[in-house]
Amino acid sequence: MIFIYNIVVVILAIILLPVILIAFILQPKFRAGFKEKIGFYSYDMKGNKTVIFHAVSVGEVNAIKELVKEYKIKNPDDKIIITTTTATGQEIAQKSLIQYADKITYFPYDFFFSVLSFFNTYKPEKIIIAETEIWPCFISLAKLKDIKIYMVNGRISPKSFNGYRKIKLFIEPILKKYEKIFMQSNDDAQRLINLGANKNTTEVMGNLKFDISQNIDKAQIDNYINELKTSNYRIFIAASTHKGEDEIVLSVFKKLKEKNEDVKLLLAPRHPQRYCEVTDLISSTGFKFGKRSSNDNFDEKDIILLDTMGELSKLYSICYLAFIGGSFSSTGGHNPLEASIWEKPVISGPCIFNFKDVYKIEIEKKCAVIVNSEEEFIEEAISFYSDKNKYVEYCKNAKSVFDENRGAISYVLQRI
Repeated sequence: MIFIYNIVVVILAIILLPVILIAFILQPKFRAGFKEKIGFYSYDMKGNKTVIFHAVSVGEVNAIKELVKEYKIKNPDDKIIITTTTATGQEIAQKSLIQYADKITYFPYDFFFSVLSFFNTYKPEKIIIAETEIWPCFISLAKLKDIKIYMVNGRISPKSFNGYRKIKLFIEPILKKYEKIFMQSNDDAQRLINLGANKNTTEVMGNLKFDISQNIDKAQIDNYINELKTSNYRIFIAASTHKGEDEIVLSVFKKLKEKNEDVKLLLAPRHPQRYCEVTDLISSTGFKFGKRSSNDNFDEKDIILLDTMGELSKLYSICYLAFIGGSFSSTGGHNPLEASIWEKPVISGPCIFNFKDVYKIEIEKKCAVIVNSEEEFIEEAISFYSDKNKYVEYCKNAKSVFDENRGAISYVLQRI
């Protein structure tokens, strides 16, 4: 069956070559890592066993960050290689995992020659794949080479399950080649077992993304309170905003300010190159504003631009309400858990595909709200500032989400 699969894949690639070439020309992201993906890998490190962590894109990279870190702490002599499929995933991996990895590269196309080159270059002992990635050639050749394959943080929606069920005869033998499969929930595990995964090697681990902790102590929080003079105000943080979102945030803030004199805004654009553009936007509102880099504070300013790096995740500790950006653009949103860990309610726009699994839990548990328009945004923001019972409920629910979902990392490390 795998032999036939490889022939079909190669034939399809040849047939679709004109389309592929056009896509490569028009969309640079499709060209990213092509040399490696086709099988031209290089690696000159020798020594102890090599472990590969694979994360397709941004969401999966963010999910495995703490797992990779903890694995490296417990196994400092092991060589760690991180692979991604997308260019954006590669970028995030380079930024956040370079200190733990001996190599960061691209995952191979599922051609037998690409996969063989990958294995022959890196000679891994274990491969840990984030979420439900099923590559028939890759997994089958790994099994033939006695390389242990693990699926971690796996999930499968009812819609995906119905699709996979149509090819169960093909999927079932692939699923049985995994050494262990770790799924996020009982429902996810049962769906995969119904597709043919071995019941004895399929387990429920929870969700890796919830294994984070508060990253500063009380003394540091007090320092932020004193520096920014936040004691008498309820701070609204607009985090990781993208082009087009700052205008929405400023409009929402204006409405909030009309009803609540104690509301102040900390605005944190995602990209430093937009600081000047956002400064111009803020100045046009007529509000008194300053910059974090100038040590401005909220006794003197209504809005402070967060134009420093590395502080945002810590400053959630002093906010009242958080808006997570990248969600009114096509970016796909950013991580709401960095605010939720501080037991703060979260508001987000509708575009959240980078963290849709996290938002699903947070929305069900009522610690986050999705708004589809500026009008809904204004309505929800005002309700959090005016309805104390609702606010307290969402804060408590944020804590319970972590209580219920934490522990995945230690579970997986023990099992592998």
